[in-house]
Amino acid sequence: MILLYIELIAGLYLLVTGANFLVDGSSSLARRLGLSEFIIGLTIVGMGTSAPEFVVSMAGALAGKGDIAVGNVVGSNIFNTLLILGVTSILMPMAITRSNRKVDIPVNILVTLVFVLLGTDGISRVDGAILLAIFAGYIWYSFKKGSDPSSDAENAADQAVMPVWKASLLAVLGLALLILSGNMVVDSATEIARDLGISEKFIAVTILAGGTSLPELATCISAAVKKKGQLALGNIIGSNIFNLLLIVGASAVIKPLSFVGMNMVDLGVLLLSSIVLYTSVFVGKKNTLDKLDGVLFLLLWGGYMAYLIVNL
Repeated sequence: MILLYIELIAGLYLLVTGANFLVDGSSSLARRLGLSEFIIGLTIVGMGTSAPEFVVSMAGALAGKGDIAVGNVVGSNIFNTLLILGVTSILMPMAITRSNRKVDIPVNILVTLVFVLLGTDGISRVDGAILLAIFAGYIWYSFKKGSDPSSDAENAADQAVMPVWKASLLAVLGLALLILSGNMVVDSATEIARDLGISEKFIAVTILAGGTSLPELATCISAAVKKKGQLALGNIIGSNIFNLLLIVGASAVIKPLSFVGMNMVDLGVLLLSSIVLYTSVFVGKKNTLDKLDGVLFLLLWGGYMAYLIVNL
C-alpha cells in the first residue's frame, strides 16, 4: 500500500514537471517558428496531450468495443471544456482573440454537432473517412493561418527563447512525461480506491473518466500559472477537435462505431459544453473567459458528475 502512495506522489510530481517542460518548450518553439501560441497549443500540444485518449479509443475499436471509443471521447471532451477550462479561467482569466471568436470556437461547436448528428445511427466507415478529411482540412487551415497578431503581446512577455532543437526536445520530453505520469497516477489511484473499498463503477466514473485528460489538465494549469492563456485555450480546443475528428474517425474506419452506451443527456451535455464556451465570450467581461465563466463551467461539470453517479 505504501508503494502505491509513493507511485501516486511520484506520478503527480512528474505530471507537473512534464507540463512545465511542454509549456516552456512549445512556447519557445512557437516564437522561433513565427506561430502564435494558440496554434501551437491547438496542434502540437493539443494532439500530444490527447495521446492517452487516442490509445484507449483505438484499443477499444480494435477489440470491437466501440462503446469504449465513443464513451472515452465524449467524457474527455466534457472534462476538457467544463472542468479544465473552468479551473484554468478561475486561476487566470483568458483573453479571446478575434480568430478564436470567429473561427476556432465556432469550429469546435460545428465539429461537435456533426459528431452528435452522425452518431444518431452510429458512425460508419464512410462517416469516419469524412471526419478524417475534415480534420486534415482544419489542421491545414490552422497552419496556413499561421501567426495571430493579437497574440504578439503574450508571446513577447517571455523573452527567453530557446534554440529550435532544445525547444523541440523539451516539448517531446514533456509530452512523454505527461503520458507516463498520467498512467502512473491513474493506476495507483485506482488501486488505492479499490483497497479502500470504493466501488468499481465509481472508480470508472471518476478516476478513469478523468485519467486520460490529466495531461490537458496539468498543461493548462501550468500555462495559466505562466500566464499563457492562448496556449491553454488552444490545448483544449485542439484536443477536443482531435478527439472528435481524428480519434473517432480513425476508430470508425477500423470498425463502425455504435452509440449504444450513450444517451441524450451525455450527448446533450457534450454539445452544451461547446455552446457555453462560445456564449461565455459575450457574457460578463466580453472576449474573456473570466472567473465567473469558470464557476459556471465547474457547476455544469459538477451537475453532470452528480447525474452519472446517481445513475450508476
